[in-house]
Amino acid sequence: MNEASTPGTPHPAVAASAGYESTSRWASSAPIRYPDPDIVVLDARFQAMVLGNAAIERLATGFRFTEGPVYYGDGRYLVFSDIPNDALLRWDELTGAVATLRQPAGNPDGNTRDRQGRLLSCELGSRTLTRTEHDGMVTVLAASFEGTRLTGPNDVAVQSDGSIWFSDNGAGIRGNYLGDKATQALPFRVYRLDPVSGALRIAIGDMARPNGLCFSPDETRLYVVDTPSGTKTTRVYDIVDGQAVNGRLFFDAMPGYADGIRCDTDGNVWCGFSGGPGQDGVAVFAPDGTLIGRILLPERCANLCFGGRKRNRLFMTASQSVYALYVEAQGNPGG
Repeated sequence: MNEASTPGTPHPAVAASAGYESTSRWASSAPIRYPDPDIVVLDARFQAMVLGNAAIERLATGFRFTEGPVYYGDGRYLVFSDIPNDALLRWDELTGAVATLRQPAGNPDGNTRDRQGRLLSCELGSRTLTRTEHDGMVTVLAASFEGTRLTGPNDVAVQSDGSIWFSDNGAGIRGNYLGDKATQALPFRVYRLDPVSGALRIAIGDMARPNGLCFSPDETRLYVVDTPSGTKTTRVYDIVDGQAVNGRLFFDAMPGYADGIRCDTDGNVWCGFSGGPGQDGVAVFAPDGTLIGRILLPERCANLCFGGRKRNRLFMTASQSVYALYVEAQGNPGG
């Protein structure tokens, strides 16, 4: 299973996997044989992250379009979005129960926590970036730029200095399913929100439709997904004095492409991935841009995060379901 494969084409082992041939493993209670055949090693560097006695688990299903997973270690639960249902939901790690945290919720998309543990949410419907305070009150952090309403924050990451970086890409104004149809009034960009002054400035303005984003462990790099109607790529920028500079291609895996992304503590980039059978799920890229592994799901995966007591459980929001997998890797804080 360590044969090389060109990004964007199914690996030979992928075609033989249970997830590629059929979704029957998810429609029955049949046990999964270890190692899980839907965890595909494409490079020896991924092998060290794979646990031979851990399988992909479907935690919950029956939603419309899940997004924005964020883990609360202090409460042992996962918060995630169901965008068309206009809801923030909570999955309890101890009981497996799903409860509604907030509805309506502004058609929430990407979520994360700031360095004080407060929930940050990108809301496609309200077209705002919000913060849920510890007492449950909601504070609007960003709604406009230079007097013009944002097109709709999509995903968010927090740097160790407390600055908040988020993409604004109009996903909610393209129609009435994920938000409210409206005319685009601003270019699609990545913004940086200053933690002290609250000032909002353009961080990246050279992408067609910026989407998922995350920092490298040392915060010298910012990875950003670009998802226009044509070729979809993932780019990387150098962070110098709080500025994103020297943007360049990190990977192009078309016809497959990334959505939400997160780094582990070794700098590998874990991507919620779409591309059809044999590619839907998670794609993992080494810091040099090499595709090193896949986690195959029967649905396209929009976003992911690391959680669990040791930050070694990967949570995946994929279309109508939420999945999880224990791995021998740990998520980078601040994702």
